[in-house]
Amino acid sequence: MERTPIPVLTVQTAPYEDQRPTGGGGLRRPTALFESQRNYLPNFVQSLLSSHAANSWIFLCKRLCSVPRLYHFYPVHICLLCVYILIFRNLIGRLVIGQNGILSTPAVSCIIRKIKAAGGIILTASHSPGGPGGEFGVKFEVANGGPAPDLVSEKIYQISKTLEEYAICPDLRVDLSRLGRQEFDLENKFKPFRVEIVDSVEIYLNLLRSIFDFNAIRNLLTGPNQIKIRIDAMNGVMGPYVRRILCDELGAPANSAINCVPLEDFGGQPPDPNLTYATALLEAMKGGEYGFGAAFDADGDRYMILGQNGFFVNASDSLAVIAANLSCIPYFCQMGVRGFGRSMPTSTALDKVAKVMKVPVYETPAGWRYFSNLMDSGRCSLCGEESFGTGSDHLREKDGLWAVLVWLSILATRKQSVEEIVRDHWAKFGRHYYCRFDYEALEPRTAYFIMRDLEALITDKSFSHQQFAVGNNMYSVERTDSFEYIDPVDGTVTKRQGLRIIFSDASRLIFRMSASSHVRATLRIYAESYEKDPSQHNKEPQAVLSPLIAIALKISQIHERTGRKGPTVIT
Repeated sequence: MERTPIPVLTVQTAPYEDQRPTGGGGLRRPTALFESQRNYLPNFVQSLLSSHAANSWIFLCKRLCSVPRLYHFYPVHICLLCVYILIFRNLIGRLVIGQNGILSTPAVSCIIRKIKAAGGIILTASHSPGGPGGEFGVKFEVANGGPAPDLVSEKIYQISKTLEEYAICPDLRVDLSRLGRQEFDLENKFKPFRVEIVDSVEIYLNLLRSIFDFNAIRNLLTGPNQIKIRIDAMNGVMGPYVRRILCDELGAPANSAINCVPLEDFGGQPPDPNLTYATALLEAMKGGEYGFGAAFDADGDRYMILGQNGFFVNASDSLAVIAANLSCIPYFCQMGVRGFGRSMPTSTALDKVAKVMKVPVYETPAGWRYFSNLMDSGRCSLCGEESFGTGSDHLREKDGLWAVLVWLSILATRKQSVEEIVRDHWAKFGRHYYCRFDYEALEPRTAYFIMRDLEALITDKSFSHQQFAVGNNMYSVERTDSFEYIDPVDGTVTKRQGLRIIFSDASRLIFRMSASSHVRATLRIYAESYEKDPSQHNKEPQAVLSPLIAIALKISQIHERTGRKGPTVIT
């Protein structure tokens, strides 16, 4: 007996004016806004799909976050279904979803590329606080497995401003826990419509097996000279990956992994792997019991490395150390190294390595989508950002677990501690003292005017070659600019990506607005100072950089104009 097709409904709606993606095709807003604004989530997803001419494949996953209840009869998890149901009018005939709706960002990129999907919709709070009082978001990945480029984001936004209806299939029921294919007859041309639930880890794990020497890492963790590790998944999606790959596959004891149960509110803490929020890991590492520590954000694309006794490796140094030790990774021995990429605010430590290796460095705006273009064109093998994101051309997303496995491979090859490896690196290339100061939750207009006035000040001719005396230090301005990027692949120009002051001794001050949310603004100040002399490598970064920070505070007047006494976060 033929089954009655499941009806696909058309729902009338009204457009919103505030759904401009903030980068990479993503929209992140307070969870309460999604709950209170009628059709806010369906509108954006329909706009996203209407902007993208997909055919028979699309990939969808959910990363842990608190999902708003779009309708009173939808339980929290059904929101996932509500999102992909919107796809049916858009010539999509097959969906692939991670088991229980969970996948990490790198796994999403991996599977999109493996199955040649048209793209992916991801529900995520990223590294922001989750839960009813936190944030919720939607992100779009394109067919190369990377974030949507700016042209796609703009197209989504233009459609969102005129949207009048969306499609939904409220009677569809999918079992997200059952691996395998599920088929449905729908009132559209796809007979049947297929939904495939895949193992969240396996495809990604197989890729990692092809990149690393797992035997060498396993011997490091289980052999006669094994080191003890401590890994914090911060109650995001990385718990299953840490347990399956580091513990089951590579032999680390089960108690090496903490906070591995994915929670929708991340246990009430921001899942941001830095010294401010990964305090449980930091305290454990300070005890000296563990030789290697790492933390991941909620999505699994960001990471932090700690050595024994809490030795902190900042993200810029981690990128440079990885670049200098790529010979420890079989993948790069086979594929070679074509070039490096870093975001403009990231320290220039990578540049020193590139000069010795005689490979080019591409300096881009913040945002992984710029690296994707470089890697697609074969120009770039390794990329990184100061915000704890590092990755290579094996994917088109930053990859936290990949970076951790790189570090374990370096430890296994060099047979040194984390601290010894970093200090050897400084002795060879010099140390780049580096800090980032975040002023979070600012009123957007206040932040905008601070940046506007600061740009006018530093780009005025009278500012050029100005000198600043701070204590016994004298800093002479060599050049200033508002950073502009010309993509070497397609010639696309991206303007106003941060303000730079570069001093005659190569020290840098950078001011940049973060574009992660439209409700409140974050203004970031970056300070960098280079020191070649090994005898000067044991100082505290904030002490070394305090004169530069004093200059930054003086010319920006950020404390006076915001009423703040200091930054929210220092990394």
